[in-house]
Order: sequence, then structure tokens, then C-alpha cells
Amino acid sequence: MKNLSRRNLLKMSAGIAAVNGLGVYAADSDSKQQALLPAKAKSVIFLNMTGAPSHVDTFDYKPELAKQTGKRGKYGQSMLGSPFKFKQQGKSGLWISELFPELGKMADELCLLKGMYSSQPNHPQAQTLMHTGNFQFPRPSLGSWVLYGLGSQNKNIPGFISLTPPSGKSALFSSGFLPTKYQGTMIGQMSRGGRGGGSQELPNIANKYISKELQSKQVKFMQMLNQNQYKKTGMNEFKNVHDSIDMAYKMQDSMPAIMDISKEKKSVQKLYGLEESNTESFGKQCLLARRFVEAGARFIEISHGSWDHHFSMKADMTARSNEIDIPIAGLLKDLKQKGLLESTLVVWSGEFGRTPESPTKDGRGHNNKGYTSWVAGGGVRGGMSYGATDPMGYEAVDGRLSTHDWHATILRIMGIDHEKLTYNYAGRDFRLTDVYGEAATQILS
Repeated sequence: MKNLSRRNLLKMSAGIAAVNGLGVYAADSDSKQQALLPAKAKSVIFLNMTGAPSHVDTFDYKPELAKQTGKRGKYGQSMLGSPFKFKQQGKSGLWISELFPELGKMADELCLLKGMYSSQPNHPQAQTLMHTGNFQFPRPSLGSWVLYGLGSQNKNIPGFISLTPPSGKSALFSSGFLPTKYQGTMIGQMSRGGRGGGSQELPNIANKYISKELQSKQVKFMQMLNQNQYKKTGMNEFKNVHDSIDMAYKMQDSMPAIMDISKEKKSVQKLYGLEESNTESFGKQCLLARRFVEAGARFIEISHGSWDHHFSMKADMTARSNEIDIPIAGLLKDLKQKGLLESTLVVWSGEFGRTPESPTKDGRGHNNKGYTSWVAGGGVRGGMSYGATDPMGYEAVDGRLSTHDWHATILRIMGIDHEKLTYNYAGRDFRLTDVYGEAATQILS
């Protein structure tokens, strides 16, 4: 199969759907909701760093903390300045840790959100909150809400894709009470070590038992049964099954070609770090994310784990950052070169941050009161810092963004008014941000 350019990918899929200005609202929600706003971003790539990377060792430079190393902190433990050097990068002069030498070269594309905070100090609850806006009850994930709000750009592939997600964390890409066609399609699974190095294949994509012709007849017969039952009962379950079967059948033709990266130019493979053993796995995921964006996917999430550094922080953070630095920088460069960065929002975040104090002198505890996320592309102002933690990095004090604010901001970048993105379930209107959230419009270009 020939190497697929962006144009060829779109032709191959033959499924790019013209969004009608209201996305799926006209079909799946109250058509009176005018939720869409002007926006450049059309797709999201979310880089989920599970385990909570330390903000004071990555993107939140704290020279005052270094001066306090060894002294007693306000929680009774020893203060620990970062063992990593920071320097100003790009024309914008953003302070970025030596952990990210390649990403630092893309500083002028990054908008650092330094005033982040979460209500949850434990990993499972904080990850669930970050993904769904609620840590207590099953809710639709961020990717599902984005897909519901904007609709699909390609009817032949899933609009929401989760690459190598953490094992047993289906709630992170569930559609919840939204129709099942908005749930994330899981491709592969994170390795036991938690660093995203597991299988990256889509299982059962081909039917080896019957011919394509016979399968087509089988699918048409099942769809007829589902349509008849839906007409008789009006039960959405039959419509959801119909949509799922239809998507699965179409994916057999479209997905293998998109996921075949073997024909990508050697220079592109090198850009993503596919030639090095420590960057190959995450680099492949980043390259797949770019290809899915080209093909019209709306939301792609990539997970990378083992960022929970209570011990051996210096060695482990060095190893983890080495695995993602080249691939992420390559992703941003590639998107920019292909003219896709303006229409693609790239988001990097963990569930919370780490403490400036250290119980072990080479590790940090959980800190949900302050941390850093970053965004790039999608019409966001690059080379910018928004918000801040206090001089030691204990908590957000300026430009504070709660998880609800963060969700509202991402939706606004995508052109969605978070207060109007609602779905009626169990007698009430729900939204991703519940009754909270304020978008940080200051970061829009």
C-alpha cells in the first residue's frame, strides 16, 4: 500500500462529514442550543501523564525553593529544590527544565498553565475527575463530550480514540449516559510497567471466518432487525447497537491503512524517535495520533505512566522524560509542518502535582493544590505562561484553574460554550463542568 498523504487518507476514508454548524446538536440534542463559538481547533490530542509529574521539576521554575533545600517546610518535611537545571527557551523565554531539551525548542508554541489545582489528592479519584468532571459517579469523559458537542468528521472511523489506556480504567474513556457512539475506542493497553509500551494493535479488526461479501449480507440483515425493533419500540438501545455495528464494519477497511506507519518516511520516523528503543513506543503513539487527526478523528488520548515519584525521583524522572521528550517535540513539529497545528489542540497534563517538600530527599508527595499543565496549537497563544503557584510551589495563587475551569477552557478552545453543552439524563440536564467552570479566554490568540 502506498504511503498515505493527508489527501489520500481522506479519500481512502470517504467519510468526511460536513458539520452543519451545530455539530450533533441538531441530531442528538435540543437544536435551540447555540453552543458553538468561533474557533480554530477541530481536533484534540490529549497527552495524559498518569501518576502526576512534578511541576517544580518540569515547567514551574522555583529558584527560591532551591535556596530553601534542606530547611524545614510548612508541613514538617525537608524542602527539596529541583535537581534539574532550568533555562529560558525560545524567543518567549519560557523557563523549561533540562528534562525536556527537544520540547524546549518548541517553547514558543507552548502555553504553560501554571495555576492548575484539583480537589482530589489521590490518583484514582483525581484521574477520574480530570477525565469526567466528577470523581464519585460514572460520567461521560472529556473526549465523549467533545465528540458529542462537535460531531464526527469521518463516519468511517471512531471520533474518540484512546491509545494504550491504563488497564482497568474504562471510566476514563466511557461515554457514560451519552449514546455509546461517543465512547472512546481503545487501541492496545498500557504495559504492566505503566509506561505505555504495551500492544498498540486494534484487536478483531479482520474477520477470518467469512468472506467480505457474506459479512456484508450478515451486517445488512442485523441492521434491518435493529431498525425494525427501533421503529417498533423507540428504544435507543437498538439504535446504539445499529450505530456500533455500522462503525465496526466500516473500520475494517479504514483503520488498518491509517495504523500502518511502515511507509512513513524515515525522516518522519526519526522525528518521532521510532529508531530508538526508549522512545519507540510513545513515538509510535504520537505518530498514530497525527495520522488519526489527518483522517478526521475528533479526540485522541495517549497515556504515559509511572510519574508517581515518591522515591528515586531524579533517576526515574530522567527516564520517563527521555521516553516522551523527542516524540512530543516531533509531534508538534510534524503538525506544524503539515499545517495541522492551528486546527489541532495538543494538551499535556497529569492529575495533580508534587510537593516542594520531600520525605525521602529524592522524591515528592502528592500536591493537588498547585501544578502545571500545558496546551499548544488550536489557536492558543504560544510562548506564554498563564497563572502561577507561590514561590515554593505549594499552591496556585494566580490565574487559578480548577479542573472544571480547565475543562471549560478546553471546550472554549474547541469552540464550545461549556454552559450550553448539556445532555438530559434521568430528568435533569448534565454538563461536563456541572455548575462550575470559567474558561481562561486570555490564552486565546
